[in-house]
Order: sequence, then C-alpha cells, then structure tokens
Amino acid sequence: MIPSNMNSLIGLLFLSYSICLVKSIELTFELQDKAKDCYYENIQKNTSTTLEYQVVTGGQYDVDVIIESPTKEILYRQVKSQFDSHTFVAAVSGPYAICFSNEFSTFSHKLVYMDLQVGEEDPLPGIGEQVTVMTQMETTSQDIHEYLNKIIDYQTHHRLKEAQSRKRAEDLNHHVALWSATETIAILLVAIVQVYTLKRFFTEKSPTQIPYKSMY
Repeated sequence: MIPSNMNSLIGLLFLSYSICLVKSIELTFELQDKAKDCYYENIQKNTSTTLEYQVVTGGQYDVDVIIESPTKEILYRQVKSQFDSHTFVAAVSGPYAICFSNEFSTFSHKLVYMDLQVGEEDPLPGIGEQVTVMTQMETTSQDIHEYLNKIIDYQTHHRLKEAQSRKRAEDLNHHVALWSATETIAILLVAIVQVYTLKRFFTEKSPTQIPYKSMY
C-alpha cells in the first residue's frame, strides 16, 4: 500500500514487517481538517478485497470514504460515515485507491482505523497440501487457527470502542469542568455586585446630613 503523504508513510514503514507476512494491512492514522488522504494497493484481477474502517476520535466521528479502481470507476462511496465494511472483487489488475476525506471539517482532526484484507488468508503450513483427507489433528489445528483470528478481530474492535468511549468521556469531563468553572465565576461576580450595591445603600448620605453653606 502506498500513502499519499509523508506522515502516513512513516506509519506504514512501522508496519512493514507485518505486511510482508500477511495479506492484511491494519493502519491507524490522523486525518487533518480540510484534508484528503489516499492509499494505493496493487490488486490482481478476480481477487476478493475487504475494507473495514472506523473513526476513533474527532468531531462527529465521520469521514467521507471512496474506493476507486485503476479505470477511475467509483466502487464504493460513503459520505460522513462513522464505520463500515465493504467487500469487492477486482475487475482489473492495478493500483486501487482508497481515499478518506475530512474536507468538510473546518477544525476537527480525525483518528481513523483502517483494515484492508486482500485475497484469502494463507492456510497453515502443511494444511491442504496433501491429497488425502485431513486428520483429526490437522482439522483441530485449522479450527484453532480460525478461532484465534476471530479473537484477534474481536480484540481489535473492543480496543477501538474502548478508545472511542474514553475519548468521549474525556471530552465530556472537559466540558463539565469548563462549565463548572464558568458558573463559579458567574456566582462570584454576582455576589460581588450584590455586596457592592448593598454597601452603597447603607453608606449613602441622607439630605439632612448634607451641610448647607451660608449664603452670607
């Protein structure tokens, strides 16, 4: 996968080791306000590909998403989407563009998680190579392998939900603290004005206390 900017390239270099071992690419990146990031993946014809994404933090937790084929055909488009999953089969070989847009936002940055699975996962070593039927041990190993993959997916989704909920809780706490500070300042100002007003009432001199100057 090839990113369209240097910030995303640094994140992809960090994942280069795992990318070489599997056909699944997981990436969490920051999408700036009024920005559009595109990632490109060379996909062979008739290869099934699944894109899954979720906005973790930022604004209303929404982005615009587009998947574009090498022939500039729009395969998938979502406007202000928070999360989704889409599977497609490549009609032609070449670089497919996956674009995330935050151009509609004026000041909110977004943290976006993306998981791109290209093709089918490779089987376990030695599984499926023999002509005969798999043994009980091989079948059990294959089942355990599939269950572990599902567990990894569930853990990823739970971590994303935890991060999203934590961010919302922190934002709520910030707003509550700010509102409490504003109310406290307002109460103090009202108290000061009231004390000052009452003090003026009791310190104001009455007409009988005002000395009259002699006219002679």
